[in-house]
Amino acid sequence: MTHLTPMSFVETDLDAMAAATGRIAVIVSPDGTLDQPARRANRLAKGAVARLVESDKFSKAKSGQVITLAWPAGMAAEALDILVLDKKADAVALRKAGVALAKVRGTSALTLWTGSRKGAEVIAQGMALRDYRFDDHKSAEADAPEAITIQCKDATAIEAAAAPLLAVAEGAHFTRDLVNEPANVLTTTEFAARLKEMESLGLDVEILEEDVLAELGMRTLLSVGQGSDSPSKVVVMQWRGGAAEDAPLALIGKGVVFDTGGISLKPAGGMEDMTMDMGGAGVVAGAMRALALRKAPANVVGLVGLVENMPSGNATRPGDVVTSMKGDTVEIINTDAEGRLVLADVLWYAQERFEPAAMIDLATLTGAIIIGLGHENAGVFSNNDTFCGDFLAAAAAEGEGAWRMPLGQAYDDQLKSRIADMKNVGGRPGGSITAAQFLQRFVKDDTPWIHLDIAGVASVKSDTAYAPKGATGWGVLALNRLVADQFESD
Repeated sequence: MTHLTPMSFVETDLDAMAAATGRIAVIVSPDGTLDQPARRANRLAKGAVARLVESDKFSKAKSGQVITLAWPAGMAAEALDILVLDKKADAVALRKAGVALAKVRGTSALTLWTGSRKGAEVIAQGMALRDYRFDDHKSAEADAPEAITIQCKDATAIEAAAAPLLAVAEGAHFTRDLVNEPANVLTTTEFAARLKEMESLGLDVEILEEDVLAELGMRTLLSVGQGSDSPSKVVVMQWRGGAAEDAPLALIGKGVVFDTGGISLKPAGGMEDMTMDMGGAGVVAGAMRALALRKAPANVVGLVGLVENMPSGNATRPGDVVTSMKGDTVEIINTDAEGRLVLADVLWYAQERFEPAAMIDLATLTGAIIIGLGHENAGVFSNNDTFCGDFLAAAAAEGEGAWRMPLGQAYDDQLKSRIADMKNVGGRPGGSITAAQFLQRFVKDDTPWIHLDIAGVASVKSDTAYAPKGATGWGVLALNRLVADQFESD
């Protein structure tokens, strides 16, 4: 798996600036104010920083932007990076500033002088989030990123403050690795094995195999994977960091390791992207990793349904009727609407076994949500205004786009079936909403619940705020924030 770039925090030593190799970075306020490290850099560079501040280029620069002076005179460094940053920058702005620094540094060693400025730990998290590559399947060995050093005031305290933030960054990297993996590598068995390895972090990880799933009555989940040679599984990850009497938050992820559409076969164009259809399970895994790494004082259980949706002589057919673990019957109109069949059984199982305080499911569920929200926001559906508001606040605090979508009886009525309790699709109108309505049928009335449709944000073809193109890790930061704000023991 991808490991975070080595990062160290040391007490400010301005005398080390002249001999520092690689890249050097200092911070300058948009009004041109130079702090002590910036003044030292200016003196070493024969006034180059002051001349930059007086230039039109600087006057047009925005907070969070990096301006580079190559091969500065009086320094051993290959570049002097000037980070323009407002003194009152909030956490999102600080994190994005770190991302900007990581982008310009490439793989070169970087030393950042933050002086007495607050928020160095958040800048560090931004650098860690952006400093990601997925080169596992390239034959040419890529250059490993060199270390990052942060020179700061009270380095011991900053390092301690950065530790939980870097744990979250590692969780996001874990999610990205899973989502980026090709399906011939990340089979259901391999996925489960990687989650089992997290027992070394203190998680209790349990793998439910097909015979157990059949005994439990998870027939809608099993119907999705029955056309594949890869066995369907449910993996349960428990983190018990809170009080024993506290009911857990349940995180539930769709883990379709590859989605051909089944008998309702997808078009060939773009089908290669369906390696990311396990994105919901990937986010749950990354969030659980982050919580374990930072020893969160909360009880959280992560459950992921791992299947592969393939066409074969044993595959589920359009028109088949299957019975869920809950006992409701489902007429399968379209085998490409498979994620909701996986989640339905896992949602019900989570409630029956754990009686959670609340539930959140995540899934790359519908193309319709991309039409509605593009790649900027995940779709948020909920049966509880307070719980939904808490999540939206957490997502906003972490700079992860999320937008609430409606639910309602008229949408639910689209799921009526002539021969079963419901259909698995409700037609093209409101496709992401009817998918959420399907899931809500498997949520008990007294359970606060959120459905996150992450089809547009899990993996994208251009850089995002925190990640290079490809898997984004969206959701790990927001879920971690929600747990920290709402579910941790005092």
